[in-house]
Amino acid sequence: METLIITAVAIVLFFIFMSYFPISLWITARFSGVNVGLLNMTFMRIRRVPPRVIVDALITAEKAGLKDITADALESHYLAGGNVQKVISALISADKANIELSFEQAAAIDLAGRDVFEAVQISVNPKVITTPKVAAIAQDGIQVIAVARVTVRANIRRLIGGAGEDTILARVGEGIVTSIGSSQSHKEVLENPDKISKLVLSKGLDEGTAFEILSIDIADIDVGENIGAKLQEDQAEADLKVAEAKAEERRAMAIALEQEMKAKAQEARAQVIAAEAEIPKAIAEALRNGNIGVMDYLRMQNIQADTSMRKSIGGSDTPRDNDNNPYN
Repeated sequence: METLIITAVAIVLFFIFMSYFPISLWITARFSGVNVGLLNMTFMRIRRVPPRVIVDALITAEKAGLKDITADALESHYLAGGNVQKVISALISADKANIELSFEQAAAIDLAGRDVFEAVQISVNPKVITTPKVAAIAQDGIQVIAVARVTVRANIRRLIGGAGEDTILARVGEGIVTSIGSSQSHKEVLENPDKISKLVLSKGLDEGTAFEILSIDIADIDVGENIGAKLQEDQAEADLKVAEAKAEERRAMAIALEQEMKAKAQEARAQVIAAEAEIPKAIAEALRNGNIGVMDYLRMQNIQADTSMRKSIGGSDTPRDNDNNPYN
């Protein structure tokens, strides 16, 4: 019974020992030429660093001929949140391509959030970026739509703090718009599309970016709408609406003036009628005061009747109704 207990305790202690002391990994490292102590691997586990990640990276670097890469440096990079394997892969690719890249630079690029291995690959094999369709208007008012392919190579020294692909695309698009807009005619752009690429390339658009522009090639160019004619049409329509609004304003003012004149005519007519209504009173007052005689009044009546009859015969005016005659 005691033997079984001792055996069980020994097995448990053995597995505990194996879990904290990676002997097999240490043996692999020793046979691969990597000098990492067993206690150092054990301390890695205590510091929550997987020893296999560090040892595998050191073995890969050793076999690729990379020197001056220590376990402490890899462990520090892992604890900082970096990708140890990508850094080693990037250093190997840079070394084989004769690109100067130190471990500190690669670690800094990786911690900056960029894919350092992809950056080295782009530095070795330039990448082609296709811009979206860029629409611009030539000076003759015709829209031109162009698509460009930009060949870029990663600049290792400017990867940290340098702008990315979006900035390259934005600058190239702006350059295309400027080049097309400065052309006298859209035919000039269609005849010489390389003029766009040469002008854009001469602007140094890769300044401050993580890339170096090798070439800009116009992949497709097409004619769009006649924007100039459309703008003129819209302007003419707007001018027509303004003219119609002004004409309507003048018509309304004329109508208002006509109504005002009618009102003034009515007012004047009312004043005339009021003045005519005073005439009988004046005649009666004159008769009472003896200023005129009855015969004078009758003669005046006969003259008015004769005048009304002549107007009626001549058709120049409608005779005044006797009921409305103020002199009756």
